[in-house]
Amino acid sequence: MTAPHTVQGTLANGARYRVDWPTEWNRTLLIYSRPIPVGPDDPPWNDDDSMIHAMVDAGYAVAGSANTIFWPLELSFASIEPLIDAAAEAVGRPRYTIGFGFSIGGIITAGIVQRFPGLLSGALPMCGNVAGAIAIHNRELDVSFVVKTLLAPDSGLELVNISDPDANLECAREVLARARATPQGRARLALAASVGSMPGWHDAVTPQPKPHDIEARFNNQLAWYDQVSFLVYFWAREQVERQAGGNPSWNTDTDYAQLLRDSVSRDIAESLYETANLSLADDLATLASAPRITADPSAVEYLEHHIVFDGDLGGVPVLTIHTDGDGLVIPDNEEAYREVVHAAGNGELLRQISIHRGGHCSFTSAEVMVALGALVQRLQGGTWPDLAPTTLNAAADASPSELRALREGEPMAAAFFDYDPPPFSRHYDARDAGRRTSGEG
Repeated sequence: MTAPHTVQGTLANGARYRVDWPTEWNRTLLIYSRPIPVGPDDPPWNDDDSMIHAMVDAGYAVAGSANTIFWPLELSFASIEPLIDAAAEAVGRPRYTIGFGFSIGGIITAGIVQRFPGLLSGALPMCGNVAGAIAIHNRELDVSFVVKTLLAPDSGLELVNISDPDANLECAREVLARARATPQGRARLALAASVGSMPGWHDAVTPQPKPHDIEARFNNQLAWYDQVSFLVYFWAREQVERQAGGNPSWNTDTDYAQLLRDSVSRDIAESLYETANLSLADDLATLASAPRITADPSAVEYLEHHIVFDGDLGGVPVLTIHTDGDGLVIPDNEEAYREVVHAAGNGELLRQISIHRGGHCSFTSAEVMVALGALVQRLQGGTWPDLAPTTLNAAADASPSELRALREGEPMAAAFFDYDPPPFSRHYDARDAGRRTSGEG
């Protein structure tokens, strides 16, 4: 499949870009912030991207640029204005310009709202790290700290200042393989997941495990470790540190017993500790007395700039979407973003909707298009439309069958629902910047 009209090229900073648009353009330009790296010669999306096709088929123009490194916020921010200019040259000046993105693309989209006031008309950050860069990397450090301290204290596993990411990931996977083979190891893996408030749901196409099904919920946490989380914690962090010029994360003030008490998956850890006949209190004491990790102040400042949030939306309506079963970018991110936006007095500009499903960014094209349509209605009418789950589900379920599927192709009924995400465990936003640049306190 190809769009009716496509241009590709290279921006002045070297980033590859692409613009797709229909013959009958509705004069709304969508700016796609890509979440993960691509090859140096690859475009931001391929011809068979079903989500982009759904947007173009609905009359939108879509523009995006590609990045070749993990955590590409610096390059993405540098590319945004040239990208919009390139899109306007190709398709014409839009009436509305809406940013959207998934995962890291979600934090990029929210970051554009804050860093470039007036550039966007609206924003749709989806499954985004919107607690901000410092908070989410501190959370990841908390999980990895428990893993090493309790499962591999004498190993060469590097939590920060990672020197050889490939070797480090191999070491982490060896630790995981050994740990999951014993009741004691499984209990400690569950504690690490619980410290990170990782839900016990992973697969988008299977129902949420029942609360009493501890084994199924823990196996879902293992699936997060296997498929993506260890890659992020023990491999991709090196690319963040490379850009930041050091380690931007710390746990000098972290109370791991409190993180467990506040966790959505506390009962998994407690149950597996009981099964293993292992003392949870002793392991929490070990964590409390273990040497802690401090951050490099300049690296903290880099991630504050790339980016933590101040709640200033510059008059731009923002609609976020998250699944409740996301164990990589946990839905607690939405609570942190909502809190800082409301504290800044901009709550009326923000709406957040949730989808009851496992997986990270596991939305159907129909669900995304319904959310996008609601945001456009807000831009056109000046007030938010009905965002009740029944209304959104009815609209998504009335979409063409090819849209009622995940991007991987699995058919899926719409699953919008009322949900209040848990509090993020370690908030860090612009109100903290400057007070904690040492990474202590």
